[in-house]
Amino acid sequence: MQRRVFVRLVGGGVVAAAATTAVGSLSGCTAGMPDVAVQAWSTAGQESDLRRWILSYALLAPHSHNLQSWLVDLRQPDEILLHCDTTRLLPQTDPLSRQIMMSQGSFIELACMAARERGYRPEVALFPQGVFDGAKPDQRPVARIRLVDDAQQPKDRLFAQITQRRTNRSLYAPERAVPAAAVQAMAAAIRIDAMPGAPEVPAAPDVPTAPHAASAPAAAEASAGLRFGFVGADNAAALQQHRDIANQAWKIELQTPGTFEESLHVMRVGADEVAQHRDGLVILDPMVVWLDRLGLFDRSKAPAPDSFAVTGQIKDFAAKMVSTPGFMWIISEGNQRDTQVNAGRAYARVQLAATAAGLAMQPLSQALQEYAEVAQPYAAIHRLLGASQPANTVQMWARVGYAPKVGPSPRRSLPSFIQGG
Repeated sequence: MQRRVFVRLVGGGVVAAAATTAVGSLSGCTAGMPDVAVQAWSTAGQESDLRRWILSYALLAPHSHNLQSWLVDLRQPDEILLHCDTTRLLPQTDPLSRQIMMSQGSFIELACMAARERGYRPEVALFPQGVFDGAKPDQRPVARIRLVDDAQQPKDRLFAQITQRRTNRSLYAPERAVPAAAVQAMAAAIRIDAMPGAPEVPAAPDVPTAPHAASAPAAAEASAGLRFGFVGADNAAALQQHRDIANQAWKIELQTPGTFEESLHVMRVGADEVAQHRDGLVILDPMVVWLDRLGLFDRSKAPAPDSFAVTGQIKDFAAKMVSTPGFMWIISEGNQRDTQVNAGRAYARVQLAATAAGLAMQPLSQALQEYAEVAQPYAAIHRLLGASQPANTVQMWARVGYAPKVGPSPRRSLPSFIQGG
C-alpha cells in the first residue's frame, strides 16, 4: 500500500510521490527497504551470550522518531546498565525529554520480558546514581537491570509478540470496531496481575469506553499510578473530539518551523541512507530518491505553512483520523522521571497486547508535547481525558484499529548500542 508524500523542492516547488514513512505520519509498504536495515527483527535471539540475547530483543522496542537513544554498559557481570544517548534527543518536539524517557522504559520492559524467557528474574533500579536535573538527560544511568538466575521465574505471555510489533501509520478500517475483548487485553497488560510473579489483586472493572469515565487500574511493577482508557466506535461524539485534537496538533507541528525541521533532520532518503543510519524516518520512493540525488529535494528548511507540501500532509493525516475506530490512552499520577519511564514500560506491554489481538496502533504524540505552540491541543486532550493538571499527565495517546500489515522499521546493529563488556 502506497501513501503520498509532498516533497519540497529547491526553489520552493513541491512534488507528490509515493513513500513509506515521512515526517512521522506517512507510511505504507516497505518495498525497497534494505535487508541490513531490518535484519535485527529476524536475528533476535541468535546471540550466544545471555545479555546480548536479551538486548537483541530490547532494541526492537518502540522509540519516538525511531531515534533509538539507548546505550548499555555490560562491564559489570550479570548486569545491564542503561544510559540515554544524549546525542539522540528531540529538543524541539520533546523539549523536556519526556518522550525520550518513555522510550527508555519501552527498552527496559522488552529486556525484562526477554530475561524472564531465559529463566532470569530482572531486578530493575531506576536512576541508580540519581535523576538528572533539567530537561536534558546526562551521563548518569537511567536504569540498572540485575539478572538473577531463577528457574521458577514465569515466562511472559507477551514475549512472542516482540518481533511482530509494528507502529502502523496506514489508513485503518473504520468499519471494524475494536472488540471489547481486545480492549480488556490491552488494559490487563498494565495491571499488576498481568505481571509474571506479581501478587494477585482484585479483578479490574470494565474498561471505560467514554473519555471521562474512570480508567482501569494499572500495574504496580512497571506502571505504578497509571490508568488505561479507551474510546471506540460506540461513542461517535468522543471519537470526533479525539480526531479534532489530533488534527489540530499535527497541523501545528507541520506549521512550526523548528519541529518540522527536526523531523527533516532525521529523515533517511533512499536505500543507501537507510542502510547507513538504520534509524529515523524513512522515504524509499524512487522519485524522491532521484530528486534527492539531483539536489532537488530540499531538507534544509521547513516549507511555508500554507504550501502544498504542508497542506497535503494535513489532508492525508485527517483521512487517517477519519479511518480510526478507536483511541487508547495512558494517564499518570504526577510526571516524575520514573513515572515517565514506567509509562513507557506500560505502553510497550499495551502495544504487544494489541499486536496479539491482530490490531494496529500508532502513537499520537503531537498533542502531548510540551513546546509553546502546541499548548492549546495539549490542554484540550487533558481536559477531554479528565487528566487534571498538574496532578495528572497524559503520557500516551494512540489510535487503534485494523489495518494492512506493514514491515518493520530500521534498527541499528546490536554492537552500536553497547559501551562495554
